[in-house]
Amino acid sequence: MTPLERILSGEFVNPGTLFGVIFYALVFLLVAWLSMRSLRVTLERLEGGVLDHTTANFLRRMGDVLVWVLALILYAHLIPELRSLGTALLTGASVASVLIGLAAQSTLGNLIAGFSLLLYRPFQIGDSVQLTVPSGVQTGTIADLTLGYTIIRTPENHEIVVPNSVMASQAIIKSPE
Repeated sequence: MTPLERILSGEFVNPGTLFGVIFYALVFLLVAWLSMRSLRVTLERLEGGVLDHTTANFLRRMGDVLVWVLALILYAHLIPELRSLGTALLTGASVASVLIGLAAQSTLGNLIAGFSLLLYRPFQIGDSVQLTVPSGVQTGTIADLTLGYTIIRTPENHEIVVPNSVMASQAIIKSPE
């Protein structure tokens, strides 16, 4: 059978043939690349306006991982020889996400709290705040806000590193500027 006859017979779109496997691999790679590219372009346009640099980087990395994992699982599920692998990957990803979630509860809590602090912006870098720390009430200026921690610089030039879950759950007094 000539290559033209194979194309006309639809053999290259049949995931059970070698041509179909290669065709769908190329399609999934192209769709994954285009998805990641459009995500990057969208985040670059939103950066500086709606999103700050930290949030945009976090979303870009998370999006890249999700696109590749989704493409791999869908591809493995489409190809008959890999279907059991695709089901195993999907099951494994589900179990792994539950185990990782349980093992990293406080870290994920800080991450989610950091994301909400970046989204809702109750305070910004440079704001003067007063909060309760183990040594008592402290006043300082927000020096940095990452996805896991908020760094506060005191007038004595000490740094207080506060987990974002604490920053999101306690009352913070913002001083007028």
